[in-house]
Amino acid sequence: MALLVSLAVGLLAACGIYLLLRPRVFSVILGLTLLSYAVNALIFLGGRLNATAAPLALPGAQGLADPMPQALVLTAIVIGFGMTAYLVALALRARAETGTDHVDGAEGPEDGR
Repeated sequence: MALLVSLAVGLLAACGIYLLLRPRVFSVILGLTLLSYAVNALIFLGGRLNATAAPLALPGAQGLADPMPQALVLTAIVIGFGMTAYLVALALRARAETGTDHVDGAEGPEDGR
């Protein structure tokens, strides 16, 4: 199970890095989002959560879940959502100003324009 989860986090990170290297702005934004999901999953899994672990410290409970990674991931989700909304607004403004959605603002030879 740990190998499967590790492969899933690695695949998310690899897809995010691949999309970060694309020449279009919206691909870069999607890559940043996927990379933040991968980091959030990595932090969340660092807390060694079990299906049988109690979320709160109850009297006599054994194998408690660590609440710190959960709080960090919740905060990172909110910050990531705000960052994504800001980047989308910035990309839309750049597209309106330049007329293209390339990262460097110039059309490439692959577009045929």
